[in-house]
Amino acid sequence: MASKKAATKTKAPKNGTFVKAYRGDAKTLLAFNLPKAKTKNLAGFTIKVEPQGQDPFYLQNQLRFEDPSKHAQDLKLPQNSSFNAPIHKFRWLHVPGSLQQGIEPFFGQYTYTVTPRYFDSNGSLLPIDDSLGTTIKVEVVPFVKGKVSLGFTRGFVQSQAFVHHFGPKAIFKPKNADLLFDTSEVSGKDKDGKEYTFAEEYEWLGFTARDRIFEIANEVLKNKQLHLDVFAYDLNEPDLLKIFLQLAKQGRMRMILDNATLHHDTKKPKPEDAFQKLFDKAAKGNAELKRGKFGRFAHDKVFIVSNSKGATKVLTGSTNFSVTGVYVNSNHVIVFDDPKVAKTYAEVFELAWTTDVKAPAFAKSDDAKETFSFAGTGVPKTEITFSPHQKPEA
Repeated sequence: MASKKAATKTKAPKNGTFVKAYRGDAKTLLAFNLPKAKTKNLAGFTIKVEPQGQDPFYLQNQLRFEDPSKHAQDLKLPQNSSFNAPIHKFRWLHVPGSLQQGIEPFFGQYTYTVTPRYFDSNGSLLPIDDSLGTTIKVEVVPFVKGKVSLGFTRGFVQSQAFVHHFGPKAIFKPKNADLLFDTSEVSGKDKDGKEYTFAEEYEWLGFTARDRIFEIANEVLKNKQLHLDVFAYDLNEPDLLKIFLQLAKQGRMRMILDNATLHHDTKKPKPEDAFQKLFDKAAKGNAELKRGKFGRFAHDKVFIVSNSKGATKVLTGSTNFSVTGVYVNSNHVIVFDDPKVAKTYAEVFELAWTTDVKAPAFAKSDDAKETFSFAGTGVPKTEITFSPHQKPEA
C-alpha cells in the first residue's frame, strides 16, 4: 500500500546534501539539492541502491567520461556506473529492473544513498567522500491507495534497458504466428547468449499494467461467482484471449469489440475477426460478443467485474488488450475497486449493449450528458464522462 505522503525527504543534513523521493507506481523519482557553497567543482551525484535483503548496486549513467583514466575510478564497476560517471542532474528516475535485478525486479523497501562528487582543480574526478552521502528509505511498490490502484507499461522498446535485457534484434511475436500462439516459446537470446521466452519478455515490458490486467482476468476465471464485461479495441494478446475463451465456455463473459476497418475485414479477416469466430464457437449460456463502434473507432478498453449483486470493480485506462498496447506503447491502467464507480461503467456497457452500439441512441442518453462525480472512502475526488456526446455537451 502506498503511504499517504506523496514524498519522503531528508531532514536538514549536516553534510548539506538534501534528498527528496517522490513515490510512483513501482518507481521512484529522486531529487537532490545542495547549498550554493557546496556546488563549486561539482561533478554530479553517485546513487547507491540497496534493495532490502539483496545485493546493493549503483545506478548507471549512460554518459561517461571520454577518458576514464583521468578520473578516480573503481575498475570493478562498469565505466558508466554512477560511481565512475556521476549523474550530472539534480533528479533521477529509478525504475526497478531497468538494468539491474533481471526481468523480475524486487518490490519492497529500497535504501538510496546519494553522494555529491567533485572535480579537483585540474578537472579530474576525486575519490568518493562517503561522509557527504545522504540516505533515504523508500517503499518501491505498485501504487495502491484506498480503492484505487494503477499500472503502467514500461514503454521501453527503444531504450538501452530493453536492449540490455533482450538484445538489439528482439521480436515481439513469432513470424506468421497464430492468434493464440504459445508465449512459452523461445523468443531470442540476450547479450550473454541466454535464451528467453515471449512470456518473459512480456512480463518485463508489460510491467505493472500487465499485472493489473491479468490479476482481474484471473480473478474472474478462478471465481465462478464472477462475470466479466469487456469493451475492447485492439485485441490480440494471446494469453489474455485464452482466458476470455475459457470464460466464454463457462457463459461468464460479454464483449463489445470494435469493428472499424482497422479491426474488421470480410475479405482479409483481422485478428479481431478471428477471435470473434473462436468466441462464438466457444460461447455457452449468457456469453456473447457484439461488434460495433460509436464513430470511426470504439477506442475503449474496459473490464467490468460483477457478481450476483451487481458490478464490483472496473479497470480502464489507455492500454489496449494487445501485444502493442501492453508491451510496446507507453500506457497505463487504473482500477477502481469500488461498486459505485463500477456500477456507472456497468450501466454504460448495458446501454451500449442493448442499443447495439449505436451512436445516436447513446448520445441522447443521460450517460452521454452527465459528468459523474465520485469522492468518498477510498476514492479520491474523480470526475468521469463518457462519449460520444451531443454537440452541446461536446
